[in-house]
Amino acid sequence: MVVQAGYEEMIESVKSLDEIIIQKVRLGIMSALMARGEADFRFLKDTLGVTDGNLSIHLSKLEEAGYVASRKEFVRKKPHTTYTPTDAGRAAFHAYLTALERIVQSAAQTGAGHD
Repeated sequence: MVVQAGYEEMIESVKSLDEIIIQKVRLGIMSALMARGEADFRFLKDTLGVTDGNLSIHLSKLEEAGYVASRKEFVRKKPHTTYTPTDAGRAAFHAYLTALERIVQSAAQTGAGHD
């Protein structure tokens, strides 16, 4: 049955969503880095509206996963950290978007969300 196949594909797509990226702040970080190529800590903090500690935790998770790389330097005697997506991070982000697209397509095919 086509509807059942659509639901199965949707379920598989949901299961394939990356556990690291799915979290809201980490998705925001990855989205910003993919759009800009790189961003510094302050830009990410201001853009996402999070605290220093919250952002640090999420950036650490992304670094541990190998999705972002950091570059630390001093600018006017102050520490300055810039983040860029790695090749693995770019691939994970694109896979995440592909899974979301499959979910949307499956929902449209099965009529999910329609009364």
